[in-house]
Amino acid sequence: MRCSKLLDNLKKRALVIELTRDFFRSMDFFEVETPIRCPSIIPEAHIDPVTSQGAYLQASPELFMKRLLARGADKIFQICKCFRQEERGQRHLPELTLLEWYAVDQSYEDLMVQCQDLLRHIAKGLGTQERLIYQGVSLDLANAFERITVSEAFERFCDLPLNQVMDTGRFDEIISFDIEPHLGTSRPCFLYDYPISMASLSAAHSEKPDIAQRFEMYVAGIELANGFTELTDHELQRKRFEKENELRITQGKAKLPLPEKFLSDLAVMPPAAGIALGIDRLVMLFCDAPDIEEIVAFPPELL
Repeated sequence: MRCSKLLDNLKKRALVIELTRDFFRSMDFFEVETPIRCPSIIPEAHIDPVTSQGAYLQASPELFMKRLLARGADKIFQICKCFRQEERGQRHLPELTLLEWYAVDQSYEDLMVQCQDLLRHIAKGLGTQERLIYQGVSLDLANAFERITVSEAFERFCDLPLNQVMDTGRFDEIISFDIEPHLGTSRPCFLYDYPISMASLSAAHSEKPDIAQRFEMYVAGIELANGFTELTDHELQRKRFEKENELRITQGKAKLPLPEKFLSDLAVMPPAAGIALGIDRLVMLFCDAPDIEEIVAFPPELL
């Protein structure tokens, strides 16, 4: 890649981050910093942590940010580095930059509105106004973003019904290869209402206990954000973490220590919603970059 093009992308990256901070400050969120090295992290079956001198490098700042909610914070955001083993590809880096935000007394419905407003704010600040052009495709940001439930997505794009897919353990595979490419192709799309087994930190619907209040946002077939109404039942959260560890063991992975201080704080955390959004992928979209290495100063291969 030409150095001049890379520098242009890095300048736009800086502006995207500046506009992101401006957006949250205008909504009375305050920016926080939390530790990157942690004695314990979220046990997840499909994410392998990076260790550092007997601790773990965070895969997400989620636990510490929710502990701040338990201590009285009400609207917080953070832009930080996160680390995941063996994640490298056209849209993946082992060292990535995440934006996360959390707000008390809000739900995943509020997060979807905020996502929509954030993308519009950045587009306006970059001078692209109500459209985003990515890889020759014009994406409409002016009208309401599309919403489709997970169940509807399987009916529309998959030959197998959702319940059968869940029984065979092929949910992630089919989402990635059969459904994702169709999402957000003319305007951004929210894929929402996941099976509860696919949302270990999310609250369930009050009238649909098998459905989680979780969504992912897609733009041009790219997964950009993952948000949910937070689970605040510390006993149920412990059971879900234990289930994730059981899945890790069946995959031949090490069991991870449970984040006991987080579980203790969760017992007094108020109702809230929270979300993680990939800054690198967001910058890819606004730089019209097909590969994530085009919007970072040094990809792993050049270190």
